[in-house]
Formats: sequence, structure tokens, C-alpha cells
Amino acid sequence: MSKQVAVILSGCGVQDGSEIYETTLTLLRLDQLGIGYRCFAPDIGQHHVIDHRSGEVADGERRNVLVESARLARGEIEPLTELDADDFDAVILPGGFGAAKNLSNFAEAGADMVIQGDLVEALAAFHEDRKPIGLMCVAPVMVPRLLGPGIAVTIGHDPGVAGAISSMGGLHRTCSVEDIVVDFEHRVVTTPAYMLATRIGEAATGIFKLVDRIDELMDL
Repeated sequence: MSKQVAVILSGCGVQDGSEIYETTLTLLRLDQLGIGYRCFAPDIGQHHVIDHRSGEVADGERRNVLVESARLARGEIEPLTELDADDFDAVILPGGFGAAKNLSNFAEAGADMVIQGDLVEALAAFHEDRKPIGLMCVAPVMVPRLLGPGIAVTIGHDPGVAGAISSMGGLHRTCSVEDIVVDFEHRVVTTPAYMLATRIGEAATGIFKLVDRIDELMDL
């Protein structure tokens, strides 16, 4: 496998970490295309833990983002501080509320959010080297803070999140669940995934398109 992609996770579970289907579909498509990948996550405490059956915060429970992300990566995962952009051709961030709670504090601060420092450093290196960057679900809301203003992204058509992107200097593009938005100038690819998906097949179509486009951009 000559091409290598870094996949950055934010925990395990849609409500407090990486969305499991989005992550699995991303890794599946990379494997189907013969693209190698390695997973990374910040070695930090989770914002909180959600009981995914009740949807309630599990008071008093504490978990680590790297340890939880290891569940998704079957143990094959490294701290985000060890991610070296020189070793990879592209990077992809699946969604889930971990992007808004662990990789950033968007869930609390909205457009005033702060991005987790290790993620800022890691993505800056990919962006400076003009290596493709893929983000899905709510993760694209971080783009204006991560990569700068004027970059076209999508989270689907949620007016609140789209408005936050615009207020930070980003360019939001309305998009269907099964499609992608590509900013060719900045080499950023985004798709709504479970911001809109009601079935795993809907999410798969957009996510596969995103990975396919990342694959094409790696050749340019």
C-alpha cells in the first residue's frame, strides 16, 4: 500500500466520541481502495460520558479519549502528538459529538470555540503541505478555526451550525446526505454523514465519495 492516510478519532460513540458507523465506513473504504491508514486520538480526558441508551450524562464517570478511540481501532492507535504529517498523504476526521466536545468545545462555546491544541498542530502541517483533508458530520465546523477563513465546507443544512461556520469566516455550502463538497483550492473535502443520514446506506454513499475524492486528490 503506497498511499497512507491518518484517521483522527475523538472517542467511541456518537454522543461523546467518534461516530462508530462513520469511522467504520471510512476505514472500510480506505481498505477497499488499497490505501493504508493509521489511527490517532488525543490523550486527554473526555468532556463527559453519555449513556447511549438513555442519552443522559453518566455523572461521575470519567474516560480517556485515546483509550476509548482504541475500541474503534481494535487497539491499533497512537497518541495524536505522534502524528507526523510527513508520514502521510492525507488525513480524515470522522464526525460524532466528540469533534464538538473533545477535539473542540463547539458544543458549549459555539462560534467562540477553541480547538484542542494537538489537533491544531497536526492539521496545520497537512494544510501547509497541501495534503488533502477530509471531515464529515459536525467535524467541518472546526475548519475556519483549524485552517483559516474562506474555505468551503458542508454539514448539510442545519441553520445553526451553518451560521456558526459563516460567522467564523467559513463558507458553508448546503449539501445532501449522499454528496460531498470539495474546496479544490484548499484541498478540503466534507460530507454531512449523520448530520443528515437516517440509514447507514445514506451515510455510506457520501462517506465513500469523500474517501474516493481524497484518493483522487492525493494523485494531484
